[in-house]
Amino acid sequence: MSQEQPRRTQLKQAETGARAQGEPIKYGDVFNVQGELAREPVAPGDAAMMQSAENQIIGQTQKGGPASVMQSAAARNERAGLVGRRDVSDVPADQGVTVTETDLAGHRIVAESVGGQVVGRYETAAPVSTTTPTGVAYGDAFTIGEALEATAMTAGEKPVDQSDAAAIQAAEARATGLNEVLPGGVGDEAQSAANANTRLTREEDKIKLRDVLTDVTTKLPEDKVVTREDADRVAGAEMRNRLDVSTHPRGVAENVASAARLNQNPQV
Repeated sequence: MSQEQPRRTQLKQAETGARAQGEPIKYGDVFNVQGELAREPVAPGDAAMMQSAENQIIGQTQKGGPASVMQSAAARNERAGLVGRRDVSDVPADQGVTVTETDLAGHRIVAESVGGQVVGRYETAAPVSTTTPTGVAYGDAFTIGEALEATAMTAGEKPVDQSDAAAIQAAEARATGLNEVLPGGVGDEAQSAANANTRLTREEDKIKLRDVLTDVTTKLPEDKVVTREDADRVAGAEMRNRLDVSTHPRGVAENVASAARLNQNPQV
């Protein structure tokens, strides 16, 4: 992609400048954006949302693309202690991220935006012949499996506990339409992880959400677009198994709820 080398240079310059000033890398440092977005730090949750959107449209994280740049900037901000692993900046959280494509005469035009501002536009070969524009925002036609995968990014370091297992089981049941825990399925795996973690004393030995939820869409026999009812069922399962009767920030229920909200109000 022609933008790859300039973006790498720009990211390196931004990192050097931010480090010298003790500030995080901001959107305005690595993308041609304006206003509030330009002043916001690039956070891990933002990168996770863009990665999910890119994966839906392109099938992978585009090398040198916006998600890749955001991941690098967010990782550097996190290593510097300037953002948290679960942080999401205000504009992406409120207005979403989008990836849209238009296939014309064998070429695919892909545009990626954060908060309505374009952060990447490029051309690739179209995999199929079509003249119908398509697109996805984080949450637009977002499935339950994809919401679970987002959790692996936003709360991947969290050890699996009973509330996580219950939420994952509820999500699996809604995705498959079966009112049971599937033997060997992701809900079963989550419950085994939660049980094992109760016997482990060292935090580093415990099974994390990322271990269970990474690539979970390939583990589900069926999947579906997230609805408000799905989100309510998952939240209820998670809350019933937490002492404070709440949902975990950036956890399973929160990601499913975010997907449901964005499905109702797509950003494309």
